[in-house]
Amino acid sequence: MFPRSLVLVAVAALAAIQMPLAAQSPAAQTDLAASVERQLPALTETYKHLHRTPELSRHEEQTAAFVAGELRKLGYTVTEHVGKYADGEQAFGVVAVLENGAGPRLLIRTDMDALPVEEKTGLDYASTVKVTNAQGQQVSVMHACGHDLHMTVLLGTARELAARKSQWHGTLMLVGQPAEEVAQGAEALMADHLYERFGRPSFVLAEHDSNDVAVGSVALKGGPLMASSNGIDVTIRGIGGHGSAPQAGKDPIVLAAEFVLVAQTIVSRQIDPQQPAVLTVGTIHGGTKNNIIPDEVKLGLTLRTYSPAVRDQIVAAVRRTANGLAEAYGIPADRMPTVTRAESTPVTFNDPAMVERLRASATAALGKDSVVEAHAIMASEDVDWLSLDGQIPTVMYWLGAADAGKLAESRKSGVPLPGLHSALFAPVYEPAIKTGVTAMTAMALDLLK
Repeated sequence: MFPRSLVLVAVAALAAIQMPLAAQSPAAQTDLAASVERQLPALTETYKHLHRTPELSRHEEQTAAFVAGELRKLGYTVTEHVGKYADGEQAFGVVAVLENGAGPRLLIRTDMDALPVEEKTGLDYASTVKVTNAQGQQVSVMHACGHDLHMTVLLGTARELAARKSQWHGTLMLVGQPAEEVAQGAEALMADHLYERFGRPSFVLAEHDSNDVAVGSVALKGGPLMASSNGIDVTIRGIGGHGSAPQAGKDPIVLAAEFVLVAQTIVSRQIDPQQPAVLTVGTIHGGTKNNIIPDEVKLGLTLRTYSPAVRDQIVAAVRRTANGLAEAYGIPADRMPTVTRAESTPVTFNDPAMVERLRASATAALGKDSVVEAHAIMASEDVDWLSLDGQIPTVMYWLGAADAGKLAESRKSGVPLPGLHSALFAPVYEPAIKTGVTAMTAMALDLLK
């Protein structure tokens, strides 16, 4: 017969394992916070190292090797060079697996690539990297979107979960995704049979830092968080000739200029105002010399929506507008415009039930005041490729990266803080890392109960 005291201890331990994370003792939450605090000096060095050594999309060789090496040290089974792009090139994806008995399979994803931006923060760990891009141009490179912060949080979470195997059961699958900034990385992973090789997850979890959320906080919401993104290429054709005799040809530059203006009315006059949508002309190229009317002008557009039906409606309207204007200008039938869709990403859609579950676990770990409601934006992400069109519950949350005082002043004055893709973007990294690792670990423990 066991002493009564040992029986009570055993029962209490079993209850702690079985009860939801939100209901576990404050001592367990304090233990997690203290453990993350002990990691912070090393994680800070990791963050600065990654920030100083950014790599462009599809060129994340050293970054991927660093992430893979750190995960191997923690006991994960790591596979490198996962992912295959549409052109056949192998990607630098990283997949790390930690098995811990029967249970759910959780995929936690970080992105790894940086941007062709010259850093102007003046920080002592600022990037000075310059490379030659695919077009043969020398460009500066910067982690201007916080992927260095995302990787650091992933590594901190990986350490916490490896040390807490007694608190969860199942399989943890950590994914370092390349080429997020060019919307190719997640699709490349799936094209390389990610789930056939490493198992289909029960849940997908990701984060993204935000300059619109105060550091020390996370923000969640169910439903659309980020818009789908679709590139649209438009070629306007005409009949070239001498600039002094426009009547002898058909000027595609004038036609393109009118198309740009009329296209701006598609969203404002043809789309239900309750349906968010953005259509922007980002590039326009035509002509070689001042006195030559060219044969064609090429335009690059980006389209953002939360609805596939609205997306298709706008693409059809772009095509109809281009053709209608060409007809009005008397463009010959064999010189009519072409409108083609280029790269695309799906809507980043958060599973509502999973969001509420994670809101509870994040609140338990961080406190009620540090878990706020997220706002959807029209920027885009490619993480939803991993959800198999919503078949796998997926959540991405905002990780606060802005100084609370500066954010409050920004909202008061209306002058925005330097944001993502800005040469001045500089997250308040130490508290962001601590909050990110604490929240991500708490959420993972909940999903792997």
